[in-house]
Amino acid sequence: MQLKQIQKTTVPTEPATEKRAWHIVDVKGKTLGQVATQLADILRGKNKPEFTPQLDCGDYVVVLNAAEIRLARNKMDTKMYYWHTQYPGGIRERTARQLLQTKPEKVLYDAVWGMLPRNKLRRFIIKKLRIFPGLEHDHTSQNPKPLELK
Repeated sequence: MQLKQIQKTTVPTEPATEKRAWHIVDVKGKTLGQVATQLADILRGKNKPEFTPQLDCGDYVVVLNAAEIRLARNKMDTKMYYWHTQYPGGIRERTARQLLQTKPEKVLYDAVWGMLPRNKLRRFIIKKLRIFPGLEHDHTSQNPKPLELK
């Protein structure tokens, strides 16, 4: 009788055992939704073979040219961003075009935030995302590798 050889699967238990890479992405002229889904996957670590859903095993991402991101069709004028000032009657709203002129980082941040899983890891995962409106960034010492999004 011949025994079958069993292949063992290892599940990483500590995220500290793996090394996190730094990636740099230029989003000039790219569509917001497509960029946000790809960034969320990289931040979660879904592009790695050792991906584990219950652990934070993703990489750091530095995003450049967030002020020059595109929105599909007519969403520049129809997509609204709402917030409340916590005062009576304090509901505020801005269109995506107005928000891109004042806070271009917030548009991409909110899109990626909405595509992350709604669990306790969400706040830790989003901290690995660094967004800059132009080409200048503060992370040259980490030697980020350029990453081309599809």
